[in-house]
Amino acid sequence: MSPPTYSSSNSSGSYLESTASLLSTVATYMRLPALASTGVAAVLTSLLYFKQKALIYPSHIPSNARTDVPRPSQFGIKDFEELVIPTSDGEKLSAFYIRGPSGGRNSKCTVIMFHGNAGNIGHRLPIARMLVNYIGCNVFMLEYRGYGLSTGEPDEKGIMIDAQTALDYLRNRAETSAHKLMVYGQSLGGAVSIKLVAKNQHAGDIVGLILENTFLSMRSLIPSVIPPAKYLTYLCHQVWPSETLILSITEVPILFLSGLQDEIVPPAHMRKLYELATTPTKIWKPLPGGDHNSSVLEEGYFEAILDFVSNNAADEKREKL
Repeated sequence: MSPPTYSSSNSSGSYLESTASLLSTVATYMRLPALASTGVAAVLTSLLYFKQKALIYPSHIPSNARTDVPRPSQFGIKDFEELVIPTSDGEKLSAFYIRGPSGGRNSKCTVIMFHGNAGNIGHRLPIARMLVNYIGCNVFMLEYRGYGLSTGEPDEKGIMIDAQTALDYLRNRAETSAHKLMVYGQSLGGAVSIKLVAKNQHAGDIVGLILENTFLSMRSLIPSVIPPAKYLTYLCHQVWPSETLILSITEVPILFLSGLQDEIVPPAHMRKLYELATTPTKIWKPLPGGDHNSSVLEEGYFEAILDFVSNNAADEKREKL
């Protein structure tokens, strides 16, 4: 189908309605890794240890995910840049920078998007389109190493180099160096976001953290995704210790978007992260009908993000650092 016309003047109701089908497509893309993960219930101990990167980071799902990356123009987005950003360890990362409407309340805010464990940044463009048109911010979409058109192979250490590279790029780019930054992560991207914010919160430019359906740690998640492996979690060397790191985030407000029908990450993980959070401002937004991949379709999802961004990053609230 043809994408709806890019416009920042639609009312919130009509705009949400016009993009519902596009967001349904996003949910379809994101459902694929869930199916891939749940299909390995009989994994052997040796596979859990030696092949866990392939299980945790199925970057080739869907089958053309490494070569076929949708472009912003395919979704009616006009003002964007396609970037290739080098990392400190020699990889080249694909990225999109999408500009929001100039002069709006949130025009000096850039959202850094970190996606889940399969697909590529192009599959999440309908979400970016909503953030730009409905919320009025700019969006930076980073592709992890080994995903989409980025070089390398994914693992926890490398992905965190990628995340820091993205943040440093925005801090050093003339256009965004004075922007307020929101870090937004879905599922695995939530773990990436927590780790990045925990390390970088003291600079003062990160004004919000948005988490959707993420987990306490990879070791805590294994029993629900691969039940026969529940006694082998000590073999997991891709740790992603969000339950520990979130305790150290004391300066950045956090919005928790939790699909209560999540069939991959038990909703209790998100609730526990919320309870563990020590930041003075934390917001719990339950999405009663949302599963792991369709929460973005739930009523109130983008309204919660709009309120969160407006309360923490609106230009008129801007203070000189």
